[in-house]
Amino acid sequence: MAKLKLQRTVDDRMKLMTPVEIEKDFPHISHKDKVLVLGSCFSDNIGEKLHTSGFQVDINPFGTLYNPVSIARATQEIRDGKTYMENDLFNYQGLWQSDMHHGSFSGPDKKTVLDHINDRISKAHNTWRNTNLVLLTFGSAFVYYNKTGEIVSNCHKRPESEFNRQRLSIEDIISLYEPLFHSLFEQNKELNIIMTVSPIRHLRDGLHQNQLSKSTLLLAIDKLKSLFPHNIYYFPAYEIMMDELRDYRFYTDDLMHPSTMAIEYLWEKFITCSFDNETQQLAEECQKIYKAINHRPLHADEKTHKEFLKQIVLKINRLKEKYPYLEFKTE
Repeated sequence: MAKLKLQRTVDDRMKLMTPVEIEKDFPHISHKDKVLVLGSCFSDNIGEKLHTSGFQVDINPFGTLYNPVSIARATQEIRDGKTYMENDLFNYQGLWQSDMHHGSFSGPDKKTVLDHINDRISKAHNTWRNTNLVLLTFGSAFVYYNKTGEIVSNCHKRPESEFNRQRLSIEDIISLYEPLFHSLFEQNKELNIIMTVSPIRHLRDGLHQNQLSKSTLLLAIDKLKSLFPHNIYYFPAYEIMMDELRDYRFYTDDLMHPSTMAIEYLWEKFITCSFDNETQQLAEECQKIYKAINHRPLHADEKTHKEFLKQIVLKINRLKEKYPYLEFKTE
């Protein structure tokens, strides 16, 4: 008994991190769910993990978005099935671009850019009514206004003199999202929204301004949760990064973005609170298939490699027979 008591004392003293609590009523996610992911790089990270785990997920149809205003507008445009026209684009340094879209949509041919933008919105709109889970990640409370007074999603490396920069208030965010969420939940009462704040630090703002920005986002989300307690949930990615992973080895070389190890840790925390045992096991099977597909043998002959690929197809077909809703189109 004395030995056991001593062991407990040592265990208590040797805690090497401060665990972050996740709300107990966090919604369970299954492979039957249709998921839309919008927001900052953390959304890209979680969205890609969901994809390689076999989920039906649409990842950032506008590309990476950072501020709450642009994320809200993207949500509305997906719901409404907006069609972009030529006058929605501008040309800068030989590339056609959109103020609402990430630079990955930009290109030298206007029609190609426009088609890409509208194809992605159309795809997201066509699945919108069946979407029952949305993951929104706010990155920064700072926004940039162009000369016409419109908030842009991306400055596309244009001169700072062309924009006015401002930090949104908590009230700004609430007044935008309260009517938006009312309309979304009226349209789909089964819709759940998981909100989170990106763990990526915006050091360009300065550490103090970054903290004020993140605090604004956290308080706004907390208020929205209180307004929609049965449909909105919060995943503490920012808090986990700041407290459980309080070490620079969990960052990339820029000291701002989470490292691969940190992303894996956040993913494990996410699935622990949102996947049941069957979903976790199925996700692991899908991840094995994805890794096998992306494996490129150095010395295997063509016949051996074809047999290897044939076995992967057989595994996919067996899983699809049992779980017809699994997403393996790309693979």
